[in-house]
Amino acid sequence: MTPEDLRAAVAAGILSEAQAASLSALANDRAGKRASLPSEDEPFEFFRGFSEIFISIGLVILLTGVTALLADFGGFALLTLVPLASAAIAWWWATYFTLKRRMTLPSMVLASAFGTGILIFAFTVLARGGMDERAVAIGGFFLAAVGMVAWYRRFRLPFAAFLTGAAILGAIYSITASASNVVGLVGSGGYQAFFDLGESPAFATATLIFGIGAFLVGMWFDTRDPHRLGRHSATAFWCHLLAAPALVNTVAVTLMNGGGTGFLAIALVLITVLALVIDRRSFLTAAIAYIAIVIAWLMGEGGGTSWIFVLLVLGGFITAIGTWWVQLRAKVMAVLPNFPGKSRLPPYGSTE
Repeated sequence: MTPEDLRAAVAAGILSEAQAASLSALANDRAGKRASLPSEDEPFEFFRGFSEIFISIGLVILLTGVTALLADFGGFALLTLVPLASAAIAWWWATYFTLKRRMTLPSMVLASAFGTGILIFAFTVLARGGMDERAVAIGGFFLAAVGMVAWYRRFRLPFAAFLTGAAILGAIYSITASASNVVGLVGSGGYQAFFDLGESPAFATATLIFGIGAFLVGMWFDTRDPHRLGRHSATAFWCHLLAAPALVNTVAVTLMNGGGTGFLAIALVLITVLALVIDRRSFLTAAIAYIAIVIAWLMGEGGGTSWIFVLLVLGGFITAIGTWWVQLRAKVMAVLPNFPGKSRLPPYGSTE
């Protein structure tokens, strides 16, 4: 029974809206969420309705007001504790909106507020302790990552994996970035001052290692939910969103500086094949977006007409891949020999 059939039954007075919703939930539960989606779809849920958007806006305003109230009444002496108090309030509210109501977008807002509160609190305390700026940044991001791990273990929110990875990446960048990197970025060095393996080997290598690590973590979650039914798949989605830009930043800049667009085109093909194998459009989308940004930057930061050619080529490429994703993936998987973990990847169907 399709959603259109249920809507028609409600319109005809055969079912009430509550009965139709219950029937739809039962059908999806029996058939499996993956089976209830079109064959070419990839499950993704950012919010479940406008009510979540409405509540999220309210939470942002409310958290801002509570933070301002704490700062006003606490005075300068307690100003350091305000971010920590805000993080504690976000944790408290998440017990209702995340654990009880199971709301996606409000849970993401509260997780972001918690991570931000821990980060600001750590920065403030460490800076007042007389530590140098690099140590403050490393310690702050590390404590924020620990806090987000605790959030994930308590609330099992997939988005928390993204915030954890972002905090870890911030700590890595704080360790490996040098003054020459920053000077190069704002000066003539541009983007390559950070991500070229030749220009900045420590920073670029750290970015590449982080990207590989995030990808492997994403695959760990993916192989535990090949049919994309639950939390593991959603967590993998956010891990892949972290992995793709980190990998592409280093690979694309290094190849563009070393061998031109030819090597970059080969890299794009390899990334596409990898995305097809793991059945992750999100991985390819993030990679393509960053490739476009890198190409435009390296071709003169958007000057001239080169960006028009980039838009045409990438637009046509994305449209074609998206249109025939299922067929292309089936062909790729059929050609590839058996390898460890292949049977734990999402199923693939006909090549027609």
